[in-house]
Amino acid sequence: MKFLITLIAAAITVGVSATAQAFCGFYVAKADTSLFNRASQVVLVRDGKRTVITMANDFEGDVEDFAVVVPVPTFIERGQINVGDKSVIDHLDAYTSPRLVEYFDPDPCMVRRLEMSQDRSSLPSSKASREPGARSQGVTIEASYTVGEYDILILSADESNGLIRWLNDNGYRIPRGADDVVGSYLKQGMRFFVAKVNVEEQEKSGYAYLRPLQVAYESNKFMLPIRLGTLNAKQQQDLYVYALTRTGRVETTNYRTVKLPSGMGVPAFVKDDFAAFYRDMFARQTAVENHRGVFLEYAWDMSWCDPCAADPLSAAQLRSLGVFWLAEQSTPQKVAPPQAQNVFVTRLHVRYDREHFPEDLVFQETGDRQNYQGRYVVTHQWTGESGCDLGAYHEETRKRLEREAQQLASLTGWDIDEIRARINFPRKRPGDEPPPWWSRLWD
Repeated sequence: MKFLITLIAAAITVGVSATAQAFCGFYVAKADTSLFNRASQVVLVRDGKRTVITMANDFEGDVEDFAVVVPVPTFIERGQINVGDKSVIDHLDAYTSPRLVEYFDPDPCMVRRLEMSQDRSSLPSSKASREPGARSQGVTIEASYTVGEYDILILSADESNGLIRWLNDNGYRIPRGADDVVGSYLKQGMRFFVAKVNVEEQEKSGYAYLRPLQVAYESNKFMLPIRLGTLNAKQQQDLYVYALTRTGRVETTNYRTVKLPSGMGVPAFVKDDFAAFYRDMFARQTAVENHRGVFLEYAWDMSWCDPCAADPLSAAQLRSLGVFWLAEQSTPQKVAPPQAQNVFVTRLHVRYDREHFPEDLVFQETGDRQNYQGRYVVTHQWTGESGCDLGAYHEETRKRLEREAQQLASLTGWDIDEIRARINFPRKRPGDEPPPWWSRLWD
């Protein structure tokens, strides 16, 4: 009995059988997909009616037990299917991940001298045997292909129960409750893309893991079917969608798209505990949105970044993901630029289950090219020797650290007193009190 991994355009295990102000700062940590269990990744390249979808999976186990079922909006020919490179998705994940950056306070005495001299300079920026049985159950095997290490069928059906019976008869165990969901896709005229591993081809490939599957098609529908992935999932699942367009940011139309809180200062100890911070912060924000939000983690022109958690993807990497317009723009006489142009990337993160996400994700492209990134800031206080009174600086630092403690508690739900206990507040010393407000009134 084969295990069934319903990719549902999202590699989800469900059953068994513009110009922006520079951010500056130094990048020190990122919140990539490895922070979350049961996390699936999908790359969506979209322009007009054309879509190229790349589906990565995190399947662990015997490859003979692996299979995927993906609803697709149109018939798929052999040339529309490809096996991709997981390392390119890993690169895209690193490039778009929320990040932690750090600053270091300058010498307060130097700052004071600059202020007194009115110097406002800024700091620098850093098919055969199965067909009779299929026909008897109203299932049509429209095509069968072998692509890389995968054997692929394109199925259509008259009724959901016939399709489910056929899948069960052929070794795929479908979770209970699938009839209605499968039926709704059939009513929309969708077909089913079914893939399993060809063990011989897998051994020939030399890869120790299953590579991503890619499908290119044309459809008015810009959506990601996720409902089959929730049928027998016992826990919430994390899904990352990387949308590549030449127009601008991508958002969901049937769920609220929310920007994650960004740009906040956090205490310095978060640098050593960034993974726990981000997991708890994301959980807190999903609760704030009643577990129904789709969160924007990154939106940026692919040709640059600030600060960079990874270099932008090359034109060759983007073409491997299906960014077809880059090839259209190039000519044999021209050399490809070192950085890709006219590609805008949107990173969406959704934690979903059957109760809170009863509908598939429906997207739309927008013309918004405003840059955004999930970004959190650590600022280290000055600890060096200084030749001036540091009382005012220490007082302002204590206030800033208290603000950071309260922001961290608000973002994550962590206990405020425990946060304060981990912060190195400057001690008050004689002379630390700021001078009276009137002391320099007539200087």
